[in-house]
Amino acid sequence: MARIAGVNVPENKHIEISLTHIYGIGRKTAQNICTDLKIDYTKKISDLSEDEIESIRTSVASYVVEGDLRRNISTNIKRLMDLASYRGIRHRRKLPTRGQNTKNNARTRKGPKKPMRG
Repeated sequence: MARIAGVNVPENKHIEISLTHIYGIGRKTAQNICTDLKIDYTKKISDLSEDEIESIRTSVASYVVEGDLRRNISTNIKRLMDLASYRGIRHRRKLPTRGQNTKNNARTRKGPKKPMRG
């Protein structure tokens, strides 16, 4: 397996799909990386030369991915919680933060139904 940005990317898949195994890189970003390097993104990682893999590594390094991205996201959420903004309070209570209705739905966020008291 090729190692890019500290992640073992699968070699038997297309470059476009393999790069999405890196946290912070989706299909479009993977396609943009390949077009910038003039590599066909339908090729498989196993078909690439070591120089091409190295060029992919350097171009991925220009993006904020993996640990740094996870750290940025968690510090942003902590900042919202410290400010006690509406979104921060929703995070603290483990409720949906983007305005979804919670009267009937949001079971994955709220957890299993509480037993009825009465």
